[in-house]
Amino acid sequence: MIDLILQHLNKLNLDVRITKDARFTDQKCTPDVVCIIADCAMNIRSGNPDESFVVKDIWDSLYFKKHVQAIFNKPSVQNPTTKSEYDKFIQQPLRLLAYASVLDITKGKTNVYTISNLDLLEFISLKDRNSYLFLYHYFSKVLSDSGMLKYFEEYRVKYEDGNLQERDFNTLKNRFQKFIIGNTNVNGKTEVNRLFPKLLNIYATENSIPGSQKGRMSAHPFQYSDLMYNRTNWRDVNKNKKVSRQEVLLESIQPTHENANLDKYLIQKAITIIKHCHSESEVKDQWHNGDATQVHHIFPSKQFPLIAHYVENLIRLTPTQHYTKAHPNNKTNAISKDYQLVCLLSKS
Repeated sequence: MIDLILQHLNKLNLDVRITKDARFTDQKCTPDVVCIIADCAMNIRSGNPDESFVVKDIWDSLYFKKHVQAIFNKPSVQNPTTKSEYDKFIQQPLRLLAYASVLDITKGKTNVYTISNLDLLEFISLKDRNSYLFLYHYFSKVLSDSGMLKYFEEYRVKYEDGNLQERDFNTLKNRFQKFIIGNTNVNGKTEVNRLFPKLLNIYATENSIPGSQKGRMSAHPFQYSDLMYNRTNWRDVNKNKKVSRQEVLLESIQPTHENANLDKYLIQKAITIIKHCHSESEVKDQWHNGDATQVHHIFPSKQFPLIAHYVENLIRLTPTQHYTKAHPNNKTNAISKDYQLVCLLSKS
């Protein structure tokens, strides 16, 4: 799927010196937020992808209200004091997608959007990892077209050679500040400093080098999980020193109201991917004839919550396969070990 991204980006000139637009990224443009806003855009235009939409269409959609409020632990969409926050939460990713020509934008008092590349928007919407891959290649293209990528590469090479210092981070940051202020209508370092980590940290994660943390160079190579807007950072947990990190992480995934909402959303998205990719049963045995209406967890979600939303753990089956073979005698709390192996072999 990288080819899908590159084929799209290679047609574009994203040089900030030409566009004069600093909104190729913004504070809310993390992989998980870009992913869910792309998902919301797909959802509200699922039946008519050519129809235009505005921020309010997403804001008013039941899909947005249900998932974003629950997953990101935000206050009610109906709360008038949250208008500015939600507007940025939706608008900033849409502006990014428009700069990348995944969406078309008609600018005005109210920006109007239409879907320009449906396949790429769908790819971004399916999972956070897809969104991350898109952002990495997109940011690399913006930096390359703008003549700035070479400075990020110099930073990377210094780390790989064991010579990276805090001053190198500051040099890169200052160069980026001057570039944005000199080529866009952003006229203050404070605003630029909100943009810089979004680019550097994606680039740093992909290249396993230090990124930006609280305005300074991170002590270690930046981690994928720390890119997310909605993250639980084990470093911030008051951990008992006698308890392993793995145990802390396992505790953190035990059902809570917030986790349950996120889990349901991720599992439903994974099921959607399976249905999209497989129209027939994935197990070609004597019971595979008929409509494959069921999506089955090979390893039960309650016993294996960490992989419940992995598409590798989900398989499309017919009702007979699901309720008589995978779950013997229609007992959904029971798993046939023999058929579990059959499913694993079919998935491999």
